[in-house]
Amino acid sequence: MKVMEVEIGIIGGTGVYDQKAFQNVKEVLIDTPFGKPSSEILVGDLFGKKVAFLPRHGKGHIFSPTNVPYRANIYALKKLGVHTILSIAAVGSLKEEIKPLDIVVPDQLFDRTKQRASTFFEDVVVHIGFANPFCKRVSELIFKTAESLNFPIHPKGTYVCIEGPQFSTKAESGVYRALGFDIIGMTALPEAKLAREAEICYATIATVTDYDVWKETEVDVATVLENAAKNEERVKELLRKLIPLIEEDEDCECRNSLMYAITTSKDAIPESAKEKLGIFLSKYLD
Repeated sequence: MKVMEVEIGIIGGTGVYDQKAFQNVKEVLIDTPFGKPSSEILVGDLFGKKVAFLPRHGKGHIFSPTNVPYRANIYALKKLGVHTILSIAAVGSLKEEIKPLDIVVPDQLFDRTKQRASTFFEDVVVHIGFANPFCKRVSELIFKTAESLNFPIHPKGTYVCIEGPQFSTKAESGVYRALGFDIIGMTALPEAKLAREAEICYATIATVTDYDVWKETEVDVATVLENAAKNEERVKELLRKLIPLIEEDEDCECRNSLMYAITTSKDAIPESAKEKLGIFLSKYLD
């Protein structure tokens, strides 16, 4: 059911798209049972790999975190054949030692979203394991690559994902700090859950722009935007070295997450669900 043999998907802001590095680029518009993705997907050759780039918020940043079509985005990348997703996300820091312009490779998530569809499986009962929400193998590769470039990077951390689009109150930020969370953002969920359901390896490169609102310092929008631009340039450099190193690993636990997760009996799954979700289920139902 693949429409192309794309290997790696990058989801992020338009600022991390490296127009000079991509070759043989074409725009692909994928229809899915969950609607259209955020944007046309740019597919091309990047550092020896076939890569798809998808701007999470759409061209011109038209989707708020709540309204990003997460299911359509992940479904479309699955349909292209993507085996690994690199998520680029701007975040705030909840720890003094995690400074603006640092990079964090989170290993845990805490869900504070309220209004987002978080599963593909509405007509089938599927319980995936999600104890470790990010691919350990790809996350470790990101850390080692960034470390080799002497970037300030943290190899783990808990990302608390809030609904937005408003930022936290100081009271909320204080509670998140008291709970031991490390960074805060608005887009890792349900993206990571859906990638796991799609059996795609998923890891996040979280770039810190500010100290959220807990720290008693003046944080103006201009500074945050300036830091975001600096982070994007650093991410481009990281991707140049990282992309050639990423290989498909069919034995990775991410790639087999549905093996024992489908609870509904095969003969009880509606034909409409088999058709809609065949891209995920077919190898277990055939």
